[in-house]
Amino acid sequence: MKFDKLVASLLILCYGSWALQPAYAQLNLELPEIGDPTGTLMTPQQEKELGEAFYRKLHSQLEISQDPEVNDYIQSIGQKLVGASDNPAQPFHFFVVNDPTINAFAGPGGYIGVNSGLILTSEAESELASVLAHEIAHVTQRHLYQTFQAAGRLALPTAAAMLAAVLLGAKSAQLGQAALMAAQAANVQYQINFTRDNEAEADRVGMQILSKSDFDPRAMPTFFERLQQSTRFVGRELPEFLMTHPVTVSRISDTRGRAEQFPYRQYPDSFAYQLVRAKLRVQTAARPHDALNYFKAVSGQGTKLQQDVSAYGLALALIANARPAEAKPVLQRLMEVYPDQSHFPNALASAELETKNYARAIELYEAALQRFPENRALTLNYVRVLLTTGKAKEARKLLQNYTRRHPPTPEVYTLLARAYSQLGNDAESHRYVAESYYASGQNRAAILQLRLAQKAAGNDFYLNSVIDERLKQLLAEEEERRKQ
Repeated sequence: MKFDKLVASLLILCYGSWALQPAYAQLNLELPEIGDPTGTLMTPQQEKELGEAFYRKLHSQLEISQDPEVNDYIQSIGQKLVGASDNPAQPFHFFVVNDPTINAFAGPGGYIGVNSGLILTSEAESELASVLAHEIAHVTQRHLYQTFQAAGRLALPTAAAMLAAVLLGAKSAQLGQAALMAAQAANVQYQINFTRDNEAEADRVGMQILSKSDFDPRAMPTFFERLQQSTRFVGRELPEFLMTHPVTVSRISDTRGRAEQFPYRQYPDSFAYQLVRAKLRVQTAARPHDALNYFKAVSGQGTKLQQDVSAYGLALALIANARPAEAKPVLQRLMEVYPDQSHFPNALASAELETKNYARAIELYEAALQRFPENRALTLNYVRVLLTTGKAKEARKLLQNYTRRHPPTPEVYTLLARAYSQLGNDAESHRYVAESYYASGQNRAAILQLRLAQKAAGNDFYLNSVIDERLKQLLAEEEERRKQ
């Protein structure tokens, strides 16, 4: 589809982007309010489609976490905050980017990303929640109403790609320059600017959201203050979001003053927050041995709960360092101490897989799924071991049931492709590989896979119809992209 006047469809994104470089502020784009009654703006359906296209494009530019445990956690905390906002019905989708830099950003359609570096920099769950609440407030309060001028019409894929290029310009000079050239070619001028009033309101509304969600409003100024202090001696290498959301002494003072209006009490971190931070520390370590050294150093420190979290991190680091046998007794003990926590049987089964003890892994997954039947991580990991042991029919059935309850990710499409390949159905396998590519923003590779699916489909009328219709949709997107 096409959107008139490019960036009304395009930069709902920048309500909450903490990442944009000051260079972009020299452009002059203003986008209108979505609810404008003139009918010249995006419909909710158009915003939804742009958000989905933007999210697909990000997959080709960033390493977006595919870990269900990480994703379930960030979704749960994000939706908890949204439920306490003044627009709880507005759709949001939260995700984690595996990147050590400190950043968070909002995209069209309520897509809000947070870097693993920010999660690991936070020292309390309420600090992470304060960033998400601030981003949510920018969106729900409709900051940066933008009007625009555009000489032409941009296809949805082009708009999404340009949006991603602008957002990622802070990380790549080449991407940033490409975004500027595209903007000039489309005769688009824009300005991204959070006013002091916008920031003050986002802080105020964000604190209200925090308080209503049972998080600590005082975490916002505390996190701001630590970020300011941590960057005092680093020269120009500021965290990306500080470039457009400057944390001044005045702002810290204002937020602390507002926070003091809320009753003081203790806000303990959730167990899930601590476990996810430990997992991310292992997953995003520059070298597996770095994570191992870290958890060895903190082993035995803190409360009993903190010691057990460190033991979990150590076990994951041992698995990452090809020492799964040493991780097993640690995870077995944790599983017995915390029978209501799904992370531990999932990790223990993973250790069993690393030692090729498939029977024990299957036993663990089946027992865990009896306790946690809707758990996404357990389900998908169980599918993997079924595929590894040649049980493709069981894996396919599980995946089909899974996709009825959860939106498929690139990884889920890949698992479906593996299952159909093992079952000898090459047409369906290519079709699901195509969907995996498409969900990852690789449209041309998806088209190639659909053409292969056509050749393999034979005389299957229904499957041919499905493949032909999907190919037609993707070719139309490519044609619009070429026109732009």
